[in-house]
Amino acid sequence: MAESNMDQQFLEYVVKNIVANPDDVKTSRTVDERGVLLTLDINPADMGYVIGRRGQTAQAIRTLLKIVGAKNNARVNLKITEPEGSTRGPRPATADAEIDTSSVDDLKI
Repeated sequence: MAESNMDQQFLEYVVKNIVANPDDVKTSRTVDERGVLLTLDINPADMGYVIGRRGQTAQAIRTLLKIVGAKNNARVNLKITEPEGSTRGPRPATADAEIDTSSVDDLKI
């Protein structure tokens, strides 16, 4: 049994050391015919730490989990649950943001 959840323990270890609220990190593990699915639940404030810039941190965690799974002859996938209260999409523009109007000036009305 210790080998079967090594991937889950590894995920918890890595994520708890990345986030600001390690006590809120929860994982679940399900096994089906397609392999192992690890589901990660975190504090909404920590979503940026786990995803990373352009998803690089999440992709790195997934790559490491695939390596851990390969050592145990299992296919491991990671699902990061989007917490309630998190926002998706681009950030709203701030009042300080500079707006490029060079293309507007070239228009002839």
